[in-house]
Amino acid sequence: MSALDRTDPEGAIAAAAKRNSNWGRWGPDDVRGTMNFLTDEKRRAAGALIRRGLSFSLAQSFDMDGPQKGWRRRTNPVHTMLDTGTDAAAGNQGFPHGIGGADDVIAMPLQCSTQWDGLGHIFDHGFSWNGRLAAETVTSLGDNTTGIETVAGVIAGRGVLLDVGRAFGTGGELPDGFAITRAHLEETVERQGATSAVGRGDIVVVRTGQLSRCRREGWGDYAGGPAPGLSFTTADWLHDTEIAAIATDTWGFEVRPNEFDDAFQPLHQVAIPHIGLFLGEMWDPDALAVHCAAANVYDFWLTAAPLPITGAVGSPINPIAVT
Repeated sequence: MSALDRTDPEGAIAAAAKRNSNWGRWGPDDVRGTMNFLTDEKRRAAGALIRRGLSFSLAQSFDMDGPQKGWRRRTNPVHTMLDTGTDAAAGNQGFPHGIGGADDVIAMPLQCSTQWDGLGHIFDHGFSWNGRLAAETVTSLGDNTTGIETVAGVIAGRGVLLDVGRAFGTGGELPDGFAITRAHLEETVERQGATSAVGRGDIVVVRTGQLSRCRREGWGDYAGGPAPGLSFTTADWLHDTEIAAIATDTWGFEVRPNEFDDAFQPLHQVAIPHIGLFLGEMWDPDALAVHCAAANVYDFWLTAAPLPITGAVGSPINPIAVT
């Protein structure tokens, strides 16, 4: 495709959406989008990637020390104890024969930490995935068609780590504002070798290294500020590879600031409502990346099930990679 015209995000989005639309590909009633690429056969084959049985959580913490600053009412989780050991010791829980217990509750936006963007999360000119009217699909009662519960049982299969931070960064970290292009992704695959080849039904995890920098320097503007991420020009790659999903270690998945003079998350506007692609954000692949580099193996079994929250347009997750 030609170079981006920074002054015309509307035109670029429309052209990319037309080139990469999957509307109708799996029928008019489809609710799973690219997750249709992750078939039972693909999942069965991915089971053979468990070689040593080592497991890695790819989730950040869910606590008050997270990065959120309240943008669009996104806050960090609030964890409250309902019953404690102190209550038990005081004997005021009302249980017989000395038994006591603890209970707790958490209040949080569903996309405040490691999470999936569901297909009802982003619209394009009033349309959601598969050409549905957004106003009829997602209401105050939630997403009545493509709620995250529709994929709660299927997001498990072959995971592939593309450590772009290690391939192109300094000290394994890309600078904020670094736009990861198709060429960067393909060169990373080339450097890492055959186990990082990306194809149909894969769940791709892109490491930029921004999270590593935040661990060292503090959150700063991690939640919403400048970040390395995928270039808008990767829309064709995201479509053509037929991957099931893709996740990054950043807040917004795509490069920030965005590549147009006046735009907000234009790659989301193509990837979710038109490609039907599931996007993961704020994942933590650092420990897995160290292991993959040492073993020179970059694919693994990955399970990343969302909570089946009826009608939700996103969900917190604890992705587990097993090598």
